[in-house]
Amino acid sequence: MPFKLLVVAAACLSLGSLGLSPAWAADSPAGAGAVISAEGRLAVKHEKIRLANGFEVILVEDHRLPLVAFNLWVHAGPRNEAPGQTGFAHLFEHLLFAGTKHIPRGAADQIVEAIGGTDANGSTNFDRTNYFFTLPANQLETGLWLKADMLGYMLDKVDAVALANQQDVVRNERRQSVENRPYGIVEEAVYQALFPEGHPYRATVIGSHADIQSIKLDDVKAFSRTYYRPNNATLVLAGDFNPAEAKKLVQKYFGTLKAGAPVPEAKAAQPVISAERRVRVTDRVELPRLNLAWHTPAMFQAGDADLDVASHILGGGKASRLHKKLVYEGQLAQTVQVAQESLSLGSVFGIEVVARAGKSLDEIEGLVDTELAALAKTPPSEAELQRALASIETQLLSRVEKVGSLADLMNHYNQMAGDPDFVGKDLARYRAVTPASVQAAVAKYLAKNSRVVVQAMPGEKVLAAEVATPPMPTGKQPALSKAELAQLNAAEPWRMKQPKAGKALALSLPEGKRFTLPNGLAVVHVAKPGLPLVSASLVLRAGQLSNPAEQPGLASFTAAMLQEGTTTRSAGDVADEIANLGAVLTTTSGSESTSLELSSLKSKFKQGLTLLADLALNPAFSEAEIQRKQAERLGALAQQREQAPAVAGMLAAQAVYGAGHPLAANALGDDAAIRATNAAALRQFWRQQYRPDQAALVIAGDVSEAEVRSLAQSLFGAWQGDASVAASKPQALPPVRSSAARVILVDKPAAPQTALAVVQAGPRAADPAAAAIKVMNTALGGSFTSRINHELREVKGYTYGIYSNFSMGREVGMFGIRGSVRTDVTGAALKDMFAEIKSMRAKPMSTEELSRARNAQLLSLPGMLDTNRVVAATFAGFWSLGLPDSYVANLPAQFAAVTSASAYQAVKTHVDDAKLIVVAVGDRAKVLPQLQSWGRQPLELRDASGQLIKP
Repeated sequence: MPFKLLVVAAACLSLGSLGLSPAWAADSPAGAGAVISAEGRLAVKHEKIRLANGFEVILVEDHRLPLVAFNLWVHAGPRNEAPGQTGFAHLFEHLLFAGTKHIPRGAADQIVEAIGGTDANGSTNFDRTNYFFTLPANQLETGLWLKADMLGYMLDKVDAVALANQQDVVRNERRQSVENRPYGIVEEAVYQALFPEGHPYRATVIGSHADIQSIKLDDVKAFSRTYYRPNNATLVLAGDFNPAEAKKLVQKYFGTLKAGAPVPEAKAAQPVISAERRVRVTDRVELPRLNLAWHTPAMFQAGDADLDVASHILGGGKASRLHKKLVYEGQLAQTVQVAQESLSLGSVFGIEVVARAGKSLDEIEGLVDTELAALAKTPPSEAELQRALASIETQLLSRVEKVGSLADLMNHYNQMAGDPDFVGKDLARYRAVTPASVQAAVAKYLAKNSRVVVQAMPGEKVLAAEVATPPMPTGKQPALSKAELAQLNAAEPWRMKQPKAGKALALSLPEGKRFTLPNGLAVVHVAKPGLPLVSASLVLRAGQLSNPAEQPGLASFTAAMLQEGTTTRSAGDVADEIANLGAVLTTTSGSESTSLELSSLKSKFKQGLTLLADLALNPAFSEAEIQRKQAERLGALAQQREQAPAVAGMLAAQAVYGAGHPLAANALGDDAAIRATNAAALRQFWRQQYRPDQAALVIAGDVSEAEVRSLAQSLFGAWQGDASVAASKPQALPPVRSSAARVILVDKPAAPQTALAVVQAGPRAADPAAAAIKVMNTALGGSFTSRINHELREVKGYTYGIYSNFSMGREVGMFGIRGSVRTDVTGAALKDMFAEIKSMRAKPMSTEELSRARNAQLLSLPGMLDTNRVVAATFAGFWSLGLPDSYVANLPAQFAAVTSASAYQAVKTHVDDAKLIVVAVGDRAKVLPQLQSWGRQPLELRDASGQLIKP
């Protein structure tokens, strides 16, 4: 179950007119942010205005970056759906992107990409639907033009063709996110057991195939007239704009839209469960899973915050009670998640435990019940409470760092609390939580007789009867009736023209200042003042490429062990310290590097970085912890085998890199390698690879250069590495031995979708044509509006999404096209994909397409580097790739220099349809005949590990 995201709003007043709030009448200085954080206080300066037609606008003036976030909430979701129309609110979300009166289908997304938009999408939850993007600040008017047309002029153009196409897309989304995903049907079973027929939360947001397909065009129009009116919507603008100008433009674009009738209130009584309900579900998984769920108080009601804190105490990371009991001590579980999912019509508290192979769900359930009973009887310690509150505070502050998420949080408070000025009350309710109130809430709401228990066991996946996909409508669409025409918004011809951009902006990119410690450690400081947040990334050139041939997975095993204890801290000490800091600390290993990343409040950063340094420089590699990690990694291998996209990716790597290459092996290793890993092997790898002269430390955030220098020297200055290792030569990298073009099919019986990976060897990061390659890929398959995704999703309805990318490493690279398509159109989708590739190779892009793809890369740069964590990770990644210090500063010029000819040369050189290897993971009985009909040879059958299956 998803964790509830804490939200923050502002100290402001709600206005009934376009008047300026006197509380914030003073002009904001250049570079000033809207968020106030000092002395334990958190607030966001804003104004709230309401137009005559009822449309609400919340203005958050924030000049930290030259960006503006547009976040439109329509106050309707599944809670507003009629019986028999599950999934309708989410389907409607898709339809709002399908064209309007003044903006043809597909054009809005093209415009957003062409002007440098980022974070462009929509989403639906039980209670609302939102539509959002972030644009460069000089595109304020264009953003308002787009949002106004979506809200006010969709009904003019929506037709049966658009509806049929989006029904296909949404049903593919259901196949991908529910039916072809491990445990997807289990989550549905939880809600179906919790809620009775007719309750809007029963079907989950996605709905059923039958209901989605049953929606008619008249239903769409009725839903729009009822809910998609200005008096049922709120727009938050957050970012770098002039409020006076913004208010004039809001009036221009939204003021003439017609208000609708008062929206009917969504009502549904929260069910009462008086006797435990038990359900058993079988799914095509290897590891059993236990789900427990209860009805709990609605969002912001008494008990909601207490149960949120309880969820942290029970399952909030490695320091939580259930993780320690089930994962660490008992070694019964692979993962534990606990959440209070806060909703308007009543919340859901959920516990989810994935068992280790061979472990009993009944035993796990008994231990969970023991922990629940203990918390219901005895209050948690003050330390546990403070640990939970520290995590909540850090999460909250992190959510206001980015203007896009800040805008969404403001909208959240406005709808769910009825007051965007709710932050003080929200913080107060968490600060009012006590150990006794947590105990009382658990005792009152988490009783055994009021819960649902769902046990998921390996077995056959049972799905509802297949609902046929009807042919796409053809012929002329009927004209609107007089009654329908009368309900439309007035024709305003000036809306036909896209507004001009404001004054061109100089690209604002973060700058890193680099220095080197005497031991060779590179240190990069990126100053980002404003919020009291800091992130760090310690990156080492020690990834999968460094694995010995006989020890696949050793790099990632070593990285995974770093948090399992040091010479002075036990694994439990490490987990507790991270939790006490309210920090996020991760250790990961990739193809060419390993990273230790930290994000925390500024006040806790020194402690956090001290801990990170201890993990990197003094790992213990305890045999007891190694045994625990071995069991965990064996479980992760089993989970990988359940996931069709992961299987496709593993076989694609085998085919591209060839036998004997480190990247051809699974990054986790195999069963034998995991079992054979011991302390000596881990310590040897660490001694050889974890060296200051092969590492960089990047620190980004509200921290000065002097502080960075002092921290780096004091914590990492004594790090020397092993002198004997330094004198040895690095192991030679085996050559890439890609197989010839072929089609590989892996059977996944009864799968509703086929996972595809279409790959070939690719260029390295230092390739002089890297910018042209990225621009070309944006047009081919790298963006939502790209040729491949547009054809397979928006035109044919074969997929929820399919994209291409270049993984350009320091030593090697790969090109790949990845996504999942409906099983019965696997062959057709591949034919269309290859037709798009051949078309791209046939002639250069048009000037318009080139400009759009180039600007999508160039103008989006500020929006892609807008948080401390992303900045630290990005600069660390560039260093790991061996790119120069000037790389970020030079990016704009490199993208601007891309021409139609250079992009064409890139596709001719690096994407060859004759050399592409196709990996398909799906239902062999249905897919094999399609692939045979397609005719691409040779065609091989392999198992999930890559072993050839003889016919």
